[in-house]
Amino acid sequence: MLEVGPGTGYYSLEVAARLGTDGRLDILDIQQEMLDHTMRAAARAGLTNLHPVRGDATALPYPDGSFDAAYLVTVLGEIPDQGAALGELRRVLAPTGRLVVGEVLLDPHVVTFARLQERAMAAGLRYERRCGGRLGYFARFIPA
Repeated sequence: MLEVGPGTGYYSLEVAARLGTDGRLDILDIQQEMLDHTMRAAARAGLTNLHPVRGDATALPYPDGSFDAAYLVTVLGEIPDQGAALGELRRVLAPTGRLVVGEVLLDPHVVTFARLQERAMAAGLRYERRCGGRLGYFARFIPA
């Protein structure tokens, strides 16, 4: 599984714990400080299945079809070329993979659901489902 923009590891630690020792969570961030913070927190929690990579979401350093799943939460709006990032996420997903994008409407960089759908479709992703309420959402996409 791949997480883009883990920040301080808010989601990373829980996801890594749920994946267990047989699973692997790659975390990619453009800021080394965020990766270091998350890895320190993972070490304190005894988690050894996180693998940090410093990189840009618009040029993911992974082979095609590398991941069964990928997610990013309140990150897409901070990426200048969102279309390129979604295209890269599509590229690294396995044919049966899933991408989840989470947004919080109070975030100053929020990507509206309509805009996300438009950009995801252009990147070769097909909308599958959405959950959430008035203050935010999680949307799941699959390769088209």
